[in-house]
Amino acid sequence: MSNEQSNRGVVYKGAGKVAVESIAYPELAMGKRKCEHGVILKVLTTNICGSDQHMVRGRTTAEEGLVLGHEITGIILEKGRDVEFVDVGDIVSVPFNIACGRCRNCKTGLTGICLNVNPSRPGAAYGYVDMGGWVGGQSEYVMVPYADFNLLKFPDPDQAKEKIKDLTLLSDIFPTGFHGCVTAGVGPGSTVYVAGAGPVGLAAAVSAQLLGAACVIVGDMIPDRLEQARSFGCETIDLREDGSMEDKIEAITKEREVDCFVDCVGFEAHGCGCGQSHEEAPAAVLNSAMQVTRAGGSIGIPGLYVTEDPGAQDEASKQGALSMRFGLGWAKSHSFHTGQCPVMKYHRGLMQSILFDKVKIADAVNVQMISLDQAPQGYADFDGGAAKKFVIDPHGEFS
Repeated sequence: MSNEQSNRGVVYKGAGKVAVESIAYPELAMGKRKCEHGVILKVLTTNICGSDQHMVRGRTTAEEGLVLGHEITGIILEKGRDVEFVDVGDIVSVPFNIACGRCRNCKTGLTGICLNVNPSRPGAAYGYVDMGGWVGGQSEYVMVPYADFNLLKFPDPDQAKEKIKDLTLLSDIFPTGFHGCVTAGVGPGSTVYVAGAGPVGLAAAVSAQLLGAACVIVGDMIPDRLEQARSFGCETIDLREDGSMEDKIEAITKEREVDCFVDCVGFEAHGCGCGQSHEEAPAAVLNSAMQVTRAGGSIGIPGLYVTEDPGAQDEASKQGALSMRFGLGWAKSHSFHTGQCPVMKYHRGLMQSILFDKVKIADAVNVQMISLDQAPQGYADFDGGAAKKFVIDPHGEFS
């Protein structure tokens, strides 16, 4: 492949702004050395994520010029000399976590906190602030390192294209929602509360159903998103309405607590209902979780919390220091599980669930395909609360 080939990508231009611009065509290189364990992908689909929105809103320390995008599905165009088990022409899902496969964390399945792919902290991702400087995949072409370890090959290329709207979600939000449920202890007969009906929250709700939950309750303040949750059998709570969370849960389950709680909101949470103002309250969901989760229950936290939030309303929150009622969680013997989802722990099994029609994840999160040039409008619509998961089709193959 010629390095002079064209490439375009979605670029962060400062708070509230993204643009589609010409960017460098990827090389099989890491810094100044050849990346023989990597591949170059033609991007088939790449999704806009709520985590991207945190950056685009100016709520992180992301620098202008960052090429966005960590949810990538593509076809291999070129591979390095050391890549043995995937080949040119394979259609693959790319976990948003970049992992070396060699460090102590990777060897135990903790691929979200790989020790070798980010000089500043454990864990890396494509196109994300503080995640190692890797070029993002909201583009026409992208380089993926450690390809044999990272990539999930789809067994049938034609079937993969037919189910691309579902399979594209394996790079992040489906495993992330599933991970939130697993770490919250969801199993057959569980009652589950999912905070947030954005795409990850909806993916978590579907995951809870897949895991056998008896009742899945989704809370949000956006009516269209709540309607989307109801479309596949969830109960819903409109958080704009006053009244205690316990009363609202009791009206659904006849009990005032749930077995499992999944936080799919993160640090841009707002106070809601119960006489609260609707102003930002970054610990609101975490405090609610301790309030309504049964003693001995678990709280899964796939929602993003950051170490630096320049847009926060107080100095403590700007450093990621939140005012949590942690003593309540201690008194109730709660378990908390945080951090990036280790996508590879789940993506093969979830792929099989899609291929054998056990789950309709694209319908649940309401996938809408858009072109690369429509990406800025997709970001704007998503920021406005659209009950959709925007999936970019950079080459117009699925429109």
